[in-house]
Amino acid sequence: MDSCVCAALAVRDHRAAAVHISYGQRTEARELRAFLGICERLGIREKLVVRNEALAAIGGSALTDRDIAVPESTRVGHGVPVTYVPFRNAHFLSVAVSWAEVLGAETVYIGAVEQDSSGYPDCRPEYYRAFNAVVKAGTKEGRIEIVTPLIGLRKAEIVGLGLELGAPFDLTWSCYSREDCACGVCDSCVLRLRAFEQAGAVDPIAYCETAEKV
Repeated sequence: MDSCVCAALAVRDHRAAAVHISYGQRTEARELRAFLGICERLGIREKLVVRNEALAAIGGSALTDRDIAVPESTRVGHGVPVTYVPFRNAHFLSVAVSWAEVLGAETVYIGAVEQDSSGYPDCRPEYYRAFNAVVKAGTKEGRIEIVTPLIGLRKAEIVGLGLELGAPFDLTWSCYSREDCACGVCDSCVLRLRAFEQAGAVDPIAYCETAEKV
């Protein structure tokens, strides 16, 4: 959902290209379908689809290790939850910045959100300040900048912004565990459902019956 709103912002302000990375996550096929649909709806023609084998091999996350269960939101405690994929956004950003160099692009958008991020350490502003320093030092021209336009917003504010931009929320996928219908009880689903409710809007995707327990 956050990436979709970021894409809508990028399309509004630039001639955008989009990158998608599958990394062995439980819902990778559904997320790829969402990516392709969003690109088509927003008119993004330049696309890069990459597969990262390292994150699944490393494991340590409920998203990439089938032996670690995805917890329901009510069972997520304090601290970084088991759905955190270790240093994942660094892998994503490295691919995006490399491609930006080839394209001659100077801005990389990422839909990182700190306020409602479940405590993921790679969703903090200081992380992106540090990464931008690495990009400046490690690229040919040093002009590429990673931007995080949503990082200080609550999920409900992101929904509101997306509605203003006409972001295709009906094509997005947030569920951590299922691809047929969103489970409605994982942390990502609960945050999303709450955001739409707080924004006074209806979430257009399908949820399983378990969503009624939220």
